[in-house]
Amino acid sequence: MKNIWKKCRKAFPFLLLAGVILTVAFYPVPQESQGETARIVSVWNVDTFEGGKGSRTSFLKRVARLAEKSSGETYYRVISYTVEGARAAMLNGEYPDILSFGVGLEVEAVRCISLGRTFAGNSLAVPWCRGKYYLFSLTDDFDENGETAVSVGGNNLSCAAAYFSGIEGTERESLAAYLSFLNGEFRYLLGTQRDSNRFNSRGVTVYSHELSAYCDLYQYVCILSEDMKKECRLFLDVLFSDDIQSSLTDIGMFPAEGASGRTVDVFSTRETLGQAAEAVRSGSSEKNAEKYFKSV
Repeated sequence: MKNIWKKCRKAFPFLLLAGVILTVAFYPVPQESQGETARIVSVWNVDTFEGGKGSRTSFLKRVARLAEKSSGETYYRVISYTVEGARAAMLNGEYPDILSFGVGLEVEAVRCISLGRTFAGNSLAVPWCRGKYYLFSLTDDFDENGETAVSVGGNNLSCAAAYFSGIEGTERESLAAYLSFLNGEFRYLLGTQRDSNRFNSRGVTVYSHELSAYCDLYQYVCILSEDMKKECRLFLDVLFSDDIQSSLTDIGMFPAEGASGRTVDVFSTRETLGQAAEAVRSGSSEKNAEKYFKSV
């Protein structure tokens, strides 16, 4: 009996090796190693204005997982960039296949591929979500006289929202404007969806009027890769699907559909944005200011 046990112990390593060889031989090999190389699409998200709540980058990662299920052989790598980081990378010749961005990034229009859909007369970059400008009050009496704090942040022109809404106010940095309004220094606050979510999280009851005459709180998307155009379009099909668009409230944002009023050109340079801001701040006639703005 002892001799039999010794023989079994000696044979065990060989049996184990044989098992491994058989497992490797018969285990199903992924398609990728059979000659089909997985394609990886890079997606950059660059925020140039405050959102609502949560992360637009995280939201796009959810879209990426759904697009991957539809494709089966394409992977979408979503990366968050600051404005400065994205500019530096592009100056260095680095570009993503898909770019999600807001006004002020200064994207080269010549690099963009037509999307087959348009917004404000442009088919090279269209918004996949948007914010809104509001006039906030702590009471429901919007006829009462009082000063207005105009919230300023990012690359958006809240001064243009005030101008086209016929509101005069004092510009303050976003958080300072919010706090000054709550402290009673200002009767009204011209803010965005970001302020609305701040009020909700703080449990403060406010009243609001949506200001639809002007908006530049759009998160645009464009395709920069000709080689990956098919895979990029699949991602955009998912991004603009009804299910995804209806879930934008998860991040405190809104679908671009239904937008109205005026906006600035998506490819505006910082210089042009500065000139547009100066035009409305100086009280330039609407006719003279119009050259910086377009209808949605």
